[in-house]
Amino acid sequence: MKLDGRVCVVTGSGSGIGRATALEMAREGGKVVVSDVNDANGEATAAAIRDEGGEATYVHADMSSNDDILALMQAAVDTYGGLHVLHNNAGIHESDLTTDMTVQSLPIEVWDRLMDINLKGVWLAARAAYPHMRDSGGGAIVNAGSTASLAGYPNCPAYATAKHAIVGLTKGMALDFRDAKIRANCYCPASVDTAMVSKFWEAAEDPDLVKSFMVSTHLHPKRLGYPEEIAKLVCFLASDDALFINGAAILIDAGSLAWRGAD
Repeated sequence: MKLDGRVCVVTGSGSGIGRATALEMAREGGKVVVSDVNDANGEATAAAIRDEGGEATYVHADMSSNDDILALMQAAVDTYGGLHVLHNNAGIHESDLTTDMTVQSLPIEVWDRLMDINLKGVWLAARAAYPHMRDSGGGAIVNAGSTASLAGYPNCPAYATAKHAIVGLTKGMALDFRDAKIRANCYCPASVDTAMVSKFWEAAEDPDLVKSFMVSTHLHPKRLGYPEEIAKLVCFLASDDALFINGAAILIDAGSLAWRGAD
């Protein structure tokens, strides 16, 4: 029970990696605060945790709203008496908002929306969590990066920019939060079987070709990642087993960035 008794906030946990992580954190003994903007999905995740015998509550939170984020962290403390783990998972992709996804065509409002959620929201969440985690004796922040944190990809200029910045922001958190005994790390997955990734290839002119290409960069296993695989890494980074890991960006990508090519 790596997270036994620890209070964990997981943003964007109504589906995908966030949902898988919330479930895994509860299985590891954590008390989980599920948050999302899709209330039906968020409530379903919390209910699934409780059905397995875990502890969970749901709080609506838009990660572009500082008021929502402050209320989310306070809700964790009010409900469970503290805050020890923050998984900054919530995020969106250009394809959620537009079909114009190149540097020269991306609408300004889409760029701003992605930055508000994928980057500013991560900063605001860490900033809001900090005093509660400090008062709880320390803890861990785990930020969602991407292989797009380290390499360029077509049709995601704002997404890749935000994910590159997450690596730098994570290092800044590790530095500035050290006296409060708060570690900060990020993980960088390749293509994972989530609704966001599906929407990305479905927006392409040839979805089957794009899906095939995304998998082709993976050395082994030659498939999409599973959300549950990412969740295991997040829980490890959040636990004391990873106590000597701080300020790191860890690839979980089936070898995708170990080479430059596609099979």
